[in-house]
Amino acid sequence: IFKFLLKNKCKHFFVATLDEGIRLNNLNKNIKIYVLNGIQNYDLNIFKKHNLIPIINSIYELKKIIKKDIKFGLHIDTGINRLGINCNEIPSDIYKNNNIKIVLTHLSSADERNNKYNSLQKNIFLKEIKKFKNKKIIFSISNSNGSILSKSFLLDMIRPGIGLYGGNNQNIKLASKLKPVVFLKAKIIQIKKINYNEYVGYNQTFKTNKKTTIAIIGAGYADGIPRKLSNRGKVFFKKDKFNIIGRISMDSFTIDISKTKYNLKEGQYIDIINEKYGVEEFALQCETISNEVITSFSGRIKKIYV
Repeated sequence: IFKFLLKNKCKHFFVATLDEGIRLNNLNKNIKIYVLNGIQNYDLNIFKKHNLIPIINSIYELKKIIKKDIKFGLHIDTGINRLGINCNEIPSDIYKNNNIKIVLTHLSSADERNNKYNSLQKNIFLKEIKKFKNKKIIFSISNSNGSILSKSFLLDMIRPGIGLYGGNNQNIKLASKLKPVVFLKAKIIQIKKINYNEYVGYNQTFKTNKKTTIAIIGAGYADGIPRKLSNRGKVFFKKDKFNIIGRISMDSFTIDISKTKYNLKEGQYIDIINEKYGVEEFALQCETISNEVITSFSGRIKKIYV
């Protein structure tokens, strides 16, 4: 993803951790990399050595970094009460600091278009950023969903996350502007016929009521397929839809292929996420959000970027 964005002239990248920042810096020395989790207890010289811009989230961090000649960003908490410095805690001399490269905040409910809390946070932020004297500072408030609330939320920069991967958090307007880009397949590793009144999987949670043809699929919760889909998930092959039966195991799960019109064979791939049944639909079945789904796919899954 980094290489693709770089090719398309993206020059600003946000990562969570110092290690992620160093990895990106090793790939390219000419971009701006912001470390969202701040300086913590790291040696500040590491940030300078790797040309990383830490985002300062607390007065404790602020007091440490202003003693050093290091570029940094400032995170203002406008009401999410997560990371960030409250407006009434910011020392007045900070507004003149020339080492500040970016000032940002984060919306609590950007995925709820009509939530008035978005405007409340924006107004707090706009009032605060007027105090900064350095005209080269970048001001940013919006994530993927925030970017479509209105033009007033765009400011100097948006920080898209799930939108880069085609997710929309069930936001119809955002969905209309995005194409599905994440697809997930898994291989059939065995096909077998079982009789009436037989159990499938751990703990006898599924019992056949007729002779059944099943396929065992080579992916499980160690790959990021949630156990929540046990006895309720769906997978696909061309125009056919199959039920997941029994418990999701660490390395496999089982589907009922009794009614397929296709001659399925071991070694063929079935779709878990495809163009019609996208990552948002998958997330709904898992009772979570697409962000969690995508970040849960483990290193065992072969990822192909096209």
